[in-house]
Amino acid sequence: MTGRVAVIVLDGVGCGEAADAAAYGDVGSNTLGHVLEQCPSLALPTMERLGLGHVGVLRGVSAVPTPTGVVTVLEPMSAGKDSTTGHWEIAGVVLDQPFPTFPNGFPADVLDAFTRATGRDVIGNCVASGTAILDSLGADHVASGAWIVYTSADSVFQIAAHEGVVPLAELYRACELARALLVAPNDVSRVIARPFVGERGLWQRTANRRDYSLAPIADTLLDALAAAGVSRTGVGKVDDLFASRAITSTHTVDNAEGLGLIQQWLDSADDGFLFANLVDFDQSFGHRNDVPGFAGALAEFDLALPSLLDALRGDDLLFITADHGNDPTTPSTDHARERVPLLVAGPSVTPGVLAPRHTFADLGATVADAFGLSWRGRGTSFLAQVSAA
Repeated sequence: MTGRVAVIVLDGVGCGEAADAAAYGDVGSNTLGHVLEQCPSLALPTMERLGLGHVGVLRGVSAVPTPTGVVTVLEPMSAGKDSTTGHWEIAGVVLDQPFPTFPNGFPADVLDAFTRATGRDVIGNCVASGTAILDSLGADHVASGAWIVYTSADSVFQIAAHEGVVPLAELYRACELARALLVAPNDVSRVIARPFVGERGLWQRTANRRDYSLAPIADTLLDALAAAGVSRTGVGKVDDLFASRAITSTHTVDNAEGLGLIQQWLDSADDGFLFANLVDFDQSFGHRNDVPGFAGALAEFDLALPSLLDALRGDDLLFITADHGNDPTTPSTDHARERVPLLVAGPSVTPGVLAPRHTFADLGATVADAFGLSWRGRGTSFLAQVSAA
């Protein structure tokens, strides 16, 4: 049994189209590869040494002959390509059917029930980016107090409200009411509170976002760890994605704060499991097609990584992966159906390059194996190929 295990999810950092990308309209997507192509000055030396160059052809990142960690790629098995789906699969739950999406907006009966429950009207009800819809409807919301409701290509019911017009507590309560109303066939994976501030032309979303996910449909890695008495710590929106089941999480303003909390856990925790999500890649840069911003976030993570590696002890294991792609170089601002990289580090790790794995769930199974649990979810452990300990 290992002492500590940490899983860091680089939200949206895929590494090439999945085998079934055509079914999702994502042929040619390659988040990591395309960002590196368009940013020739970007260097990722620490991840390169761990073996990142073996996940595909990456400009400026060589496939070092002797990596310092274990490297492979994970192929998605679940139907869907959102954060909930990706994190659940990492934790051993594979979805056979995707969550519903609403390209034409939500049904009238759903919005009528939401209006009655909350006492406020609704404007919007369309597919839109979070910044664009504020430009078009922010002033109307401030004047009327009506909720801005919108969605995306993902399975989300997003509610935007100005913090000076609607108190945060009321927005969060509205999200809870929406979560209760959105049952099958309208059971979106997440209801998202999208508070903002500012004035016309200067709207700014705040860090007070909250996600309200469906509860996992089966036991997850987190449930298995809880049953075994293993402590669980979350960083970022992880608790939201699991409906706060078997984990609590410290929400973060940005990747820098998330990295600081990961470092703090590695420096101080005696044992247990850390599950961290670094959301800036996806939220701040992928969805906004901001290639330089995405590159900067990758450089920031790589720069912080040596200190994280230095804090690993004895049988500690650190897994670095992603939950889907979000290629900022494509016309789309949506998630992409991509394979994801997996880097494994720790003093007891036997470095090497593994064959691709057929599901993200193999990661959850490996973590469970490291803690000596019998649970494997839908995955197969590869712990024996990672560490001889």
